[in-house]
Amino acid sequence: MAYDLIIKGGTVYDGTGTDGFSADVAVKDGIIAAIGTIDGEAKRTIDAAGAIVTPGFIDLHTHYDGQVSWDAELRPSVNHGVTTAVMGSCGVGFAPVHEKDHTRLVRLMEGVEDIPGTALAEGLTWNWESFSDYMDAIDFPHAIDFAAQVVHDPLRVYVMGERAVSGEPATADDIAKMRELTRAALEAGAVGFSTGRSDVHRTADGEWTPASEATKEELIGIAEAFKGLEHGVLQAVNDFDLERGDPTAFDREFGLLEAFAEAAGGRPFSLSLMQRDFAPKQWKDIMARAEAAEAKGIPMRLQVAPRGIGVVLGLQCTFHPFIGFPSYKKISHLPLDERVAIMRDPAFKTQLLSETSEKVAGDGTAIPPLADILLQQIVFISCKMFKLGENPDYEQGVEHSVYKMAEAAGVPPLEKIYDILLEKDGREFLYFPIYNYTDLNYEAVHTMMSHPQAIMGLSDGGAHVGTVCDASFPTYLIAHWTRDRAKGAKIELKRAIQMLTADLADYIGFKDRGRLQVGLKANINVIDHKSLRLHAPHMVQDLPAGGQRLLQEATGYIATIVGGEVVVENDKLTAARPGRLVRLGQKAA
Repeated sequence: MAYDLIIKGGTVYDGTGTDGFSADVAVKDGIIAAIGTIDGEAKRTIDAAGAIVTPGFIDLHTHYDGQVSWDAELRPSVNHGVTTAVMGSCGVGFAPVHEKDHTRLVRLMEGVEDIPGTALAEGLTWNWESFSDYMDAIDFPHAIDFAAQVVHDPLRVYVMGERAVSGEPATADDIAKMRELTRAALEAGAVGFSTGRSDVHRTADGEWTPASEATKEELIGIAEAFKGLEHGVLQAVNDFDLERGDPTAFDREFGLLEAFAEAAGGRPFSLSLMQRDFAPKQWKDIMARAEAAEAKGIPMRLQVAPRGIGVVLGLQCTFHPFIGFPSYKKISHLPLDERVAIMRDPAFKTQLLSETSEKVAGDGTAIPPLADILLQQIVFISCKMFKLGENPDYEQGVEHSVYKMAEAAGVPPLEKIYDILLEKDGREFLYFPIYNYTDLNYEAVHTMMSHPQAIMGLSDGGAHVGTVCDASFPTYLIAHWTRDRAKGAKIELKRAIQMLTADLADYIGFKDRGRLQVGLKANINVIDHKSLRLHAPHMVQDLPAGGQRLLQEATGYIATIVGGEVVVENDKLTAARPGRLVRLGQKAA
C-alpha cells in the first residue's frame, strides 16, 4: 500500500499509559493507517530512530478566542507539541456579542487575561454576532486544531446589557434566554461552557467581571442546557471569595459549583486547582470536596499545572515592581533603551528608591489587583523570586532567590531587583511563582498531578501575554518531570504522555484523537526526548497594532503533525495549515 507519510523506527507511546514499543506509524488521508513494521512506500518518510512518537498533545485551557480570528499560527502552543487547543476558559471571550458591546468585551479580556486592548481592537474581525456565527468565522485553516467553549461573561452581557455589570441578578427570563443560547451553541458544535468567579479577575477598568456574582439559580439554569446531549463539559475558576475574609465563603461557593455541575445531567465538570500563598491549605479542601462530589455521582475533575503558576517581571513586561513609582511613571512612555539609560543614572535610582509606589491596579491598565499586594510585600516575595536562566529552572530554592542575592550584595531586595532588571540592556527577566510554590518545592504540585481526578490544564495559552508564557507546560512536563527532576519524585514518561493526550481526549469527548490507533486522526509528535528542552522566555512585538507578547521556544520537536501534515519540523513552524475548528455532536465542518 502507498501511504502519504511513514514515521520509521521510533519508540511509540500510544497515549494509553502502556510502555513504549518499537514500531513504524503510517498515515493515509490524514488518518493513522497502520502501526507496526511497515514496508510500504510513502510520499514522505520521517526517520524517528532514537526518538519517541506520541499522540499530538491537547491543551484544555487556553484563551486564543481573539487571536484565532486573525492568526493562523497559534503560537506559542504549536511550538510545544499541542495539536488541539480548547479555547473559551474562565468565562471570558467574544461571542455572542452586540456591536455596541465590542469595546466592553475587549476591556474585559484585556483586564482578565492581559491581552493588549489595542491588539484586540485592531485584530478582531468581529464578523459574528451569535456563537454559531463566531464558530463559522474562525473556522479557516490554522496550524493546529482548536475547539471553542461558550463563555459566560459575553453571554450575560448579550442577554442583560448594562444589568450584567450592575450587580443585579438575572431574571427568570434572562436565565431562560442564556440557556437557549447555550444550547444552540452546543448543538452547533461548541465543546462546553465556562464561567469565572475569581476576585482577581477584573476588567481593565478595575470592575468585576459580569459573571462573577451570578446566582446559583443562574448557573443551574444555564447548565440545564446540557441535558439530553451526549457531549459538552463545564469549567469554572473560583478563588472562593478569600480576599473578602468571609469564613463561610468556601462552603457556599463550592456548594454553588456542585449544584452547577449536577444540573448538567452528568456532563463532566472541571475546576482550577492550585496552591495559593494566602490560603496554603485550601487546595486540599478542594480535593476533598471534589472526591465527595465524585462519590455522589457528580463527574468532577481538577485542572492542575506541572509547575508554579507565576509572572515574568521585566521592564518590557506588563508588570514590574517599579511600575507605580512616580519617577518611573514619568519615563514609562519612553522606548526601552531610553528608559534604561535614565534608570542607570545614580541620582534617578536614589530618587526612585526613596519613593512609595502608587496604586497600580484598576487604573485603566491590564494590571490585576494582585499587583498592589505584591508591591506591599516585596521583601517576602523576593524570597521566591528568581532568575530563570537560558535553561530555565522553575524549581529553585531560596538560596538562589533575589532575597539571598540582595543579602550577599548588602542591599535591600528592591534595590537588587532594580539592578537585575537593568541587566542585558533592560531585557533581563525575573520569575515569581504566585501559585503552587508556597513551600519553595513541588511536593504540592506532585500531589495534585497524582490525584485520580486531576487533568492537565491551566496553561492559559494566548493570555497574560505580557507576563506569562505557560503554553510551554507540555514541554516542561515531558522534559522536567520525566527526565530532569532531581529534587523529588518523577513521573513515568508513559504516564506523562497519557496526561497530555488520552486523559484529555476522554474528558472533553474527542473520540478521534488522543491516542495512536489505527483509524484515528493523524495528530502526532516525533520528539527527541533526550535533547528536549525549553529556552528562556523572550519578548516579541508581533501582535496587531505593535502589541507585544512573551514567547518561549523549545528544542527537540523533530516533527509535529496535524491531520497527516507536518506543521513543525525541527522546531520550526512550516507553512502547512491543516488545523480546523473541532465541533462535537456533529461531523467537523
